[in-house]
Amino acid sequence: MEPGQKYNFKEGATLLVDKPLEWTSFDVVNKIRYALKKALNVRKIKVGHAGTLDPLATGLLIICTGKFTKKIETYQSQYKVYDGSIRLGATTPSYDAETAVNEIFPLEDITSEMIYDAVPHFIGEIDQVPPMFSAIKVDGQPLYKKARKGQEVKIKSRRVTIHDFKVTDIRFPEVDFEAKCSKGTYIRSLAYDFGQQLDNGAYLTKLRRTQIGEHALTDAWQLDDLIAHIQENYQPEETE
Repeated sequence: MEPGQKYNFKEGATLLVDKPLEWTSFDVVNKIRYALKKALNVRKIKVGHAGTLDPLATGLLIICTGKFTKKIETYQSQYKVYDGSIRLGATTPSYDAETAVNEIFPLEDITSEMIYDAVPHFIGEIDQVPPMFSAIKVDGQPLYKKARKGQEVKIKSRRVTIHDFKVTDIRFPEVDFEAKCSKGTYIRSLAYDFGQQLDNGAYLTKLRRTQIGEHALTDAWQLDDLIAHIQENYQPEETE
């Protein structure tokens, strides 16, 4: 944002925000909506996000206000870029660190060469089964609610595109990676499937979204800074 430039939140604005760890995407939306309602002295204002990040993920979240919420679907359809870490030798029900380890695998036979050789299997169009702990709805209820009740549900695979996937560092049992992928890709499933490819187990321990289309995390607000900006620079009369 250029110095002195102001958003017209009521008419419509697009905000790039760095989602904090352990916040849900809806937490961020609610925080911004509350700050806007208070600063602008309005009862209602449209605020939405374009692409959910899990609570244990951080990074780029696109927030739209006002009429710009109509752009959300366009942003959601764009490619995403992530940095992250996968831990080999174990699995969890959620495919990340949100749930406890449920199975452990020996790592003695896993080599760096095997890890690099597995990478090409995850580039291009692939069939991917979403995690049971996800917001996908089955019979009108999110899968994660069924998972927490211990219900078993057969989940259909989805065709997704991994434009690029590379291992950036190996620190046994951690493997750092970067992935560029299409809408609908679950990086948690990618981590789980990576372990399967090695005849082993794996789960996601760290994830940071760095890009959505041409929008980059380097241009994003820290949430506290954005809230302070709203509180300090916007008054009801300026939006009339």
